[in-house]
Amino acid sequence: MTYSTPKFWRRIICLIYDFLLILAVLFIASFIFHFIFSDTQATYFKPLFQFYLFTIMGYYFTWFWTHGGQTLAMQTWKMRLVSADGRGLTKKQAVVRYLFSLTGIFFFVVVNYLFPINFISYQQLALVSVLIFGSGFIWALFDPDHQYLHDRLAGTRIIKLEG
Repeated sequence: MTYSTPKFWRRIICLIYDFLLILAVLFIASFIFHFIFSDTQATYFKPLFQFYLFTIMGYYFTWFWTHGGQTLAMQTWKMRLVSADGRGLTKKQAVVRYLFSLTGIFFFVVVNYLFPINFISYQQLALVSVLIFGSGFIWALFDPDHQYLHDRLAGTRIIKLEG
């Protein structure tokens, strides 16, 4: 079965829109977390807070992807996430796609935790992280089906909805 793949820039704009939506969700989730755990100087605070935000984002994306295949931004831009054979995503596929899509952030957090580098700024480390692991998005420019690398690895694809 063949599917129409949305153009690269349409998917990037949808990604930016999803970023703004998840930013709002994380803002509210952060407020709740800080209300419950008010001691921000505790040693457990930063890793617990990062794990909490990672879990909130994961729940947001995997829930939307397994319940209709569309986040709010994907609904707006008329795109759907399906498995490679065109069916809806399983929870396993959604979680795998989520984890593969965040490898750049994992790199940033792990490097910062294991090797606290004082001579490089967070912005520089984030830039290196995006350049190295953001290549999964650039992959779509060279992929025969114009799919992201994390879609290839997870066995998923983004399709354009007609009409």
